[in-house]
Amino acid sequence: MARLFASMVIIAAGVWAWSSAAAFQSDLKNVSSAASDMVRAQDPQTVVAALLAGKYKAELGKDKAGDPMISSEVAGTRFQVVFYNCTANKECATVTFHSGYAMKNKPAMAVINQWNRSKRFGRAYLDKVDDPVLEMDVDLDDGGLSRALFLDNLDFWSAIVPQFEKHIGYRK
Repeated sequence: MARLFASMVIIAAGVWAWSSAAAFQSDLKNVSSAASDMVRAQDPQTVVAALLAGKYKAELGKDKAGDPMISSEVAGTRFQVVFYNCTANKECATVTFHSGYAMKNKPAMAVINQWNRSKRFGRAYLDKVDDPVLEMDVDLDDGGLSRALFLDNLDFWSAIVPQFEKHIGYRK
């Protein structure tokens, strides 16, 4: 009887160890999968992949300083994903969605200020030649964002671009 009990304990321990190892391997696969879905400014290709997954265009290039920059489009308006806080033109920490508008009839500063007072996402300003600019920062430092959260930020951007264009009287 004692042998039977001991055998049952050994079998139960073996089954538990096997199921724990299988669960651990499954968790490792989930962590690996989650890590591969992270969008990180340190790896511009992850930003390109996220844009493409969201059905946006994505052309990776470089800005004047040599840092990565992606050109894309939303609602017929071209915009850039500008990388910031880069070390030696790589290992960047943050990105900014950026859209600038060259206009003959430039909006007054009061129009820009009214936008900034009434909108939480998307800061507006007038550039050096008084053309309006819309930007939205996305912090991808310390491990980045999940692809889903990055695309959620992009959805906010996609919603505010046409609102801003209407607000400033921009005609395509």
